[in-house]
Amino acid sequence: MEMVIDFPGGARVDAHFGSYVVPTDQPPTGGGQGSAPTPFATFLSTIGTCAGIYVLGFCRQRGISTDGIRLVQRMGADPMTGMVTDIRVTIELPESFPAKYADAVVRAAEQCAVKKHFEHPPVIGVDSVIRAAAH
Repeated sequence: MEMVIDFPGGARVDAHFGSYVVPTDQPPTGGGQGSAPTPFATFLSTIGTCAGIYVLGFCRQRGISTDGIRLVQRMGADPMTGMVTDIRVTIELPESFPAKYADAVVRAAEQCAVKKHFEHPPVIGVDSVIRAAAH
């Protein structure tokens, strides 16, 4: 998979892949207009949304309605560095959710590919190349 990252103006930085665009921006205090989430917020949101895909699949397989289900993600940070130290995703289930599946839906969410990549992170490299001007 290849993503192309470009700079559409202001403090915006967008990722393009396939037919999709993931826009990012900075808040006004960071020189942007706040027109989209920051790259870091977008990154963090992938944890809860990925877990949500697994919760959705779990419920669909069992014919369980997702009405009233929501995931709440909270992050703790080191006050000295600002670095995220812990992430907790809580699956809030309505009273109508079958109690016998409460633990199983957690196990399903824990299968999230994003979570697994955090547990076994890839090597990330950055380099540069000078492209020849198009004629």
